[in-house]
Amino acid sequence: MMKERNLMNISFKLKYEAEGKQFTAHSVYTEHFTLNVKNADRKLNVSINPKTEIKITEFSVKYPYHFKADNRIFVNGYQSWTDSLEYEPDGQMQELSKLTEFLVTKSPLKHIGFSKSGDSLFHKFPRQSGIFYGWSYAYVRNGNKVDLFGSLNERCGYTIITFDVKKDCIFISKDLEGVTYSNEAELLSFTFISDEYDKAFDLYFEQMGVECRENKSRTGYTTWYNYYGNVNEKVVLRDLNSISKLDTKIDCFQIDDGYQNAIGDWLDTDKKKFPRGMKSLADNIHKNGMLAGLWLAPFAGTISSKLYKEHKDWFIKDENGKPYKTGHNWGGFYSLDIYNPDVRAYLKKVFDVVLNDWGYDLVKLDFLYGACVLPMHNKSRGEIMCDAMDLLRECCGDKLILGCGVPLMPAFGKVDYCRIGSDISLGWNPRKHAIREEVSTPHAVCNTIFRRHLDGRAWMNDPDVFLLRDKNIKTDFEQRKLLAKINSVFGSLLFISDNIDEYNNAQLKVLNETFAPKDIKINRAGFIQNDIIEAEYTENGIDYKLKFNVQTGELYS
Repeated sequence: MMKERNLMNISFKLKYEAEGKQFTAHSVYTEHFTLNVKNADRKLNVSINPKTEIKITEFSVKYPYHFKADNRIFVNGYQSWTDSLEYEPDGQMQELSKLTEFLVTKSPLKHIGFSKSGDSLFHKFPRQSGIFYGWSYAYVRNGNKVDLFGSLNERCGYTIITFDVKKDCIFISKDLEGVTYSNEAELLSFTFISDEYDKAFDLYFEQMGVECRENKSRTGYTTWYNYYGNVNEKVVLRDLNSISKLDTKIDCFQIDDGYQNAIGDWLDTDKKKFPRGMKSLADNIHKNGMLAGLWLAPFAGTISSKLYKEHKDWFIKDENGKPYKTGHNWGGFYSLDIYNPDVRAYLKKVFDVVLNDWGYDLVKLDFLYGACVLPMHNKSRGEIMCDAMDLLRECCGDKLILGCGVPLMPAFGKVDYCRIGSDISLGWNPRKHAIREEVSTPHAVCNTIFRRHLDGRAWMNDPDVFLLRDKNIKTDFEQRKLLAKINSVFGSLLFISDNIDEYNNAQLKVLNETFAPKDIKINRAGFIQNDIIEAEYTENGIDYKLKFNVQTGELYS
């Protein structure tokens, strides 16, 4: 485990461009800049004082670390949907296949936005055992003790933490692409914490000054995982009526994608599908004693939207000045430039109507990564994402935000709830030949387990929905019950997406048990062998053990 002396035995590497030439520096002083380094009290701060304009193409800090065979290494994925789990030191990251990497970085798929939700276009995926990387924070665990390595500020650029087991060292690097430095600026603010699992994360968030905005779990319903974009007013009212008759109190009823005429035109409701409009539905939800939730992808716009057709200049552009696709969903979409004053005014209007005129209490804000796919305006991706989250919180005031598809640390303390895994699928099958952010129940479950430390610290965790229905589903009832139990134990936002009127007594029993208030403490959770996860937890004062195969959904206890 980490010793205090290791913090002093660090080395720097910096590649940069200055005066039209490329340079590599291994010291804190050159003819072009001075690095100011503070390394004390298990914190490392590095700022740069340039003597001329420079662009940093690589900046990393290396220090030794002795790994042991029984260590477990956690690396945090780039955004909400990216796989995030613990590895054995001699293991290998295998989530991104060579075929998929080629398709999304070298083939025409690169240009339709297929790879933009992840980091594959600006970070190389490792192809050998014993090398693991993640974003913003990571840890090495030995039993219940962890050495936690964490950025304290991503506004100066995203932080990448790479563990190299064979070389017994850790690299801390920064994504500083797109920034020209001419004045003194912070490059890195980092902390090293050694303690028990929960105490380490408590201290980490204390050092960041981040507090969780919410302190309660919520139950609810969303339209997405039964109807997807084919939702309509009749279906919404039917499911609202059925869920309102439950004995168990439901906190929130959320309408997902499909109510709007086009992605980006959030205030233009599809009148054929929703003839009475969105305010009428919010009023109906309130009459049934629930919070009204609405889905938006606030930065996104498709080519068919009025937003894009009338304001193409509002969207992010590539180096050639052409609109830049930021995702492949809906046939491809573009993202707004949040630094355009007209964009900011437009977003404030949208949220004012949705939250105040229509009366929605919660907004699920999705595909947020699109704001920072490209560095621009002399700002890094990390700074852009931090600014984007500040803007969204300003627009929403004290209303509830459920974040999704967002790089995590910029959203710490900015959203009330946040998705911490990929979308679940209607079956329970391993994800193959797909990007790391693709739909997958096994990957969603892994993230629910291994990102549990964010719950109640950064926000309240959304593990995605559980489904109990018999129709339009590919899992058996035992798998459905297992997912409900995992979400109940590890999550704080428990949503379903079913027509409750179709439930039988067994399904209603599981639903009521899952939605019932609980006092839960996670004592231990992790892989005990290939694909087998075991968790020990205390629920309402009683100790339990949960053991299952994450790839097949088979329960062993």
